Amino acid sequence: MIKAIIFDLDNTLIDFMRMKNTAVEAAIKAMIDAGLNFPYIQIKAKIDEIYNKKGIEYQQVFDLLLTHFIGKIDHKILSAGIVAYRTAREAELNTYPRVVPTLIKLIKLGVKLGVVSDAPSREAWLRLSYIGLHHIFDEVVTFDDSKERKPSPVPFNLILERLGVNPEHSLMVGDWAERDVAGARSVGMKTAFAKYGDTFNTLIHEADYEINDVSELIEIVEKENKLG
Repeated sequence: MIKAIIFDLDNTLIDFMRMKNTAVEAAIKAMIDAGLNFPYIQIKAKIDEIYNKKGIEYQQVFDLLLTHFIGKIDHKILSAGIVAYRTAREAELNTYPRVVPTLIKLIKLGVKLGVVSDAPSREAWLRLSYIGLHHIFDEVVTFDDSKERKPSPVPFNLILERLGVNPEHSLMVGDWAERDVAGARSVGMKTAFAKYGDTFNTLIHEADYEINDVSELIEIVEKENKLG
């Protein structure tokens, strides 16, 4: 029986990579317009390098970028990039199709809802607020709460403890097999691989379920709870 469903945030509830790519593209163009006289492709490659080294949530990426290219932080260029990034991010930050009605239906079915994210608390809650879902989840666990990233069992055990649910009565939904699925399985949770958010062309995920649309969770819950 499924009493709780726990979601990854990025690329499971929201199309994070599309948002990130659009925001970075807007920022690069704005910084070039503001005086960063280097080719777009060269700037993009450096930003990708910084994110790969520091993590996708790294907040000083443009500072390092400017220091690399011009040897200092030019606040005219920096501010242009930040404003363009934030404007594009807010415009592109949306849920995947059918997320909201699916969550509402799950609540009506009596299922508790949670989020486990590797993002810092501030960024995770900002994203949830932007998409209007900050009131809908019973519990949210971020990196700042657990101090460990998936697939560590710590964040999964913490969300289960906060929800008051045993692992065998929970379902973890995520797009990253090595982190979301493997981590949840390690503590005894059921798992659903969010194929629609997969950015790695994953062939093997070992999840209990594979979903191509978030609305498929309704059928899974009804099936599991009927059997239970």
